[in-house]
Amino acid sequence: MLNKAQIKQLINKKNLITNYINLDIQLTPNGFDLTAEKIFQFSSAGFLDFSNKERVISKVKEILPKKKSTDKYGWWKLKKGIYKVRTNEIINLPNNLIALAFSRTSILRIGAFTQHGVWDAGFSGKGEFVLVVQNPTGINIKQNARIAQLIFLKIKKTEGYNGIYKKIFI
Repeated sequence: MLNKAQIKQLINKKNLITNYINLDIQLTPNGFDLTAEKIFQFSSAGFLDFSNKERVISKVKEILPKKKSTDKYGWWKLKKGIYKVRTNEIINLPNNLIALAFSRTSILRIGAFTQHGVWDAGFSGKGEFVLVVQNPTGINIKQNARIAQLIFLKIKKTEGYNGIYKKIFI
């Protein structure tokens, strides 16, 4: 697993992560904090099969944050339920690195958690993952809040990701 210095070096020399808000704040001893750019509500059913020939990704509707008069950024007021989050950050994984994401403990402490898939070697794009709000009274998240932590693991060089989500949302 990469440490803070190794991650910072890859960011500065290889653009491992771009479009971040504040490198000093988002770098952690063993990872990198991802921030919420957009939050969506699911609006249709999805379909998933073995070959992906019949795969249909669920439609979503963006939830617009509401600003207070003195705030530069707005707040999302989320009821108990499941949402999709898109990150500000663009991740550019080389073919010898994968990433795993986890909920930040701050989000757990307010009654919510995130769920993630593996970020394959060779992936390049913004992250999307699920946010599950379990707090019966809901939660409030401000735009650009740090919501999940990404860690990086070295692997033997591989051919790299080449699926439909390569270079998505860049």
